[in-house]
Amino acid sequence: MTAKTRKLTVFIVITVLLIAAGTVFIVRQANMRHSREEEAEEMAAEPEAPAPQTEEEQDAPDIDYLILVDKNHMLPDDWEEKISLVSTVNSVGDEVWTEETAYDAYLKLKDNLAQEGIYVELDSAYRSVADQQKIIDDFTEKYGEAYAHTYASEPGTSEHHTGLALDLYLIVDGNTVYENEDLVQYPEIWARIHEKLPDYGFILRYPEGNSSGYPYEPWHIRYVGIEAAKEMTENGLTLEEYLN
Repeated sequence: MTAKTRKLTVFIVITVLLIAAGTVFIVRQANMRHSREEEAEEMAAEPEAPAPQTEEEQDAPDIDYLILVDKNHMLPDDWEEKISLVSTVNSVGDEVWTEETAYDAYLKLKDNLAQEGIYVELDSAYRSVADQQKIIDDFTEKYGEAYAHTYASEPGTSEHHTGLALDLYLIVDGNTVYENEDLVQYPEIWARIHEKLPDYGFILRYPEGNSSGYPYEPWHIRYVGIEAAKEMTENGLTLEEYLN
């Protein structure tokens, strides 16, 4: 074999090897690209995992803070199974049960009022159906039947069954002001209390001139959450009007 022939043979072999190597590289790249495309398709097809809940979200009760219970809307049958109640004893020794989120908000409101020299206590919050009947009986005996059915709801239709409605009483100059006819004698104190309610998620449930069918009760507040409370208060809406 001549030197020229050997050079030609070597050139041909090198060329073939380069072509083979290039082919392998192209095939490998194509396979890798195909694999990446398949992986991307699989990821797109899989639903995104939900973000982990915070501890606060995990502990939050699964209840509707805008629930409407009145003369036309009965308490849902499963409500008491959903709510979590906390107990406290007020300044006159009565035990009061309240829905836990509403109670926490009440404590913050109470502390803020105390800083301004206004002292409130819980008269009542959650009431069972039997408790509501007892109130009607007591009001009837003390004030008469007409008064009882004006100021107290029929059992099963009172929003106090929700644990979200709170009745307050006052401590004025160290004296307990407890009875309804005495509480209405302090309009200036109630006005200052009412101004602060939305910041803590409360509304004045039955303001003067309301269309709910219930008379004005300065002591009766209702927890609905801060956002809803501010919107209702700013627009002068009752809970019924807000929901409609």
